[in-house]
Amino acid sequence: MRGILTVILLMMSNVVMTFAWYGNLKLQEMKVSTDWPLILIILASWGLAFLEYCFMIPANRIGSDINDGPYSLVQLKVMQEAISLVVFTLILTFVFKSQTFHWNHIVAFALLIAAVFFAFLKR
Repeated sequence: MRGILTVILLMMSNVVMTFAWYGNLKLQEMKVSTDWPLILIILASWGLAFLEYCFMIPANRIGSDINDGPYSLVQLKVMQEAISLVVFTLILTFVFKSQTFHWNHIVAFALLIAAVFFAFLKR
């Protein structure tokens, strides 16, 4: 159960963080924030990043084998990066329709999935 909760929290944190990093570009594309000063965009992103931490920190604490969770720190990090790529790809596909996904992105994705596989191999 701790493992599943960790993955769910990591997914939620990555959705929020992807919007913290790239949401301002979507707002600009939609002509919502074209006149906003950069400091306002930074502060809005910081607010989202705080929310992201509200998911990420519990995910790491619940999932870490330091706290009797199922994952080592390396496994948590590699899993987080893979989840981040999946979330980014979905948001890119469904929110940023003007951006395209190419074959080399698929190869990069496959290599990250391979990294997760190797990180979870027993020694």
